[in-house]
Amino acid sequence: MELGLSFSGGKDSALAALLADPFFDVTLVTATFGVTDAAENARAAAERIGFAHETIELDRAVVETAVERMVHDGYPRNGIQEVHEATLEAVAEAGFDAVGDGTRRDDRAPTVSRSVAQSLEDRHGVQYVAPLAGYGRETIDDLAGELLRIETGPSEQLAKGDYEHELRAVMADEYGEDAIYEIFPEHVQSVVRGRDADDEDRPEFEGQPMFKGDFHGEYEGGTDE
Repeated sequence: MELGLSFSGGKDSALAALLADPFFDVTLVTATFGVTDAAENARAAAERIGFAHETIELDRAVVETAVERMVHDGYPRNGIQEVHEATLEAVAEAGFDAVGDGTRRDDRAPTVSRSVAQSLEDRHGVQYVAPLAGYGRETIDDLAGELLRIETGPSEQLAKGDYEHELRAVMADEYGEDAIYEIFPEHVQSVVRGRDADDEDRPEFEGQPMFKGDFHGEYEGGTDE
């Protein structure tokens, strides 16, 4: 079964890909508005962890509406949610059997509610998969630390492939640089640099994941998809 998994280059979506890999033919998919090099950053991250990668370009109206919503609200959560749902819609229309993401149990934005997931499945004839949905932050950090090489840093400085990078660029262009710092809280994000250094010595997954053991950052909760 082919799974198109929304991918930013961060630890959450990378870990979701690893957990799904024994059961699906995983392709990592990055949504872009074509305004920054975010998609190329994500493609490089996907290559570093050994997954196929595709890019889907979203309509410019999606980012403009999301940015307008953020500025109106004074915080990014609802705008991020809108872009995430638009991304899942686009992946669902791309011909995959299943659509997935790196949303976590504790996330507040973006999230995928039961009604949103069922609507996506019913309208597009796909299955929705959330490999991290049952995991809390501490467990995810432990698993990611075990299975991945990760670089962390301020969200505005990391070369990531998430749509926050492009949302910031559009916001700066339309509302000025100051708007970014007023809307987006300071937060730390991650980017994957490869699989664990000992990965070559590990047995291949055979039907079940084997563990020994971790946006977007923090938007009053949130995922580093």
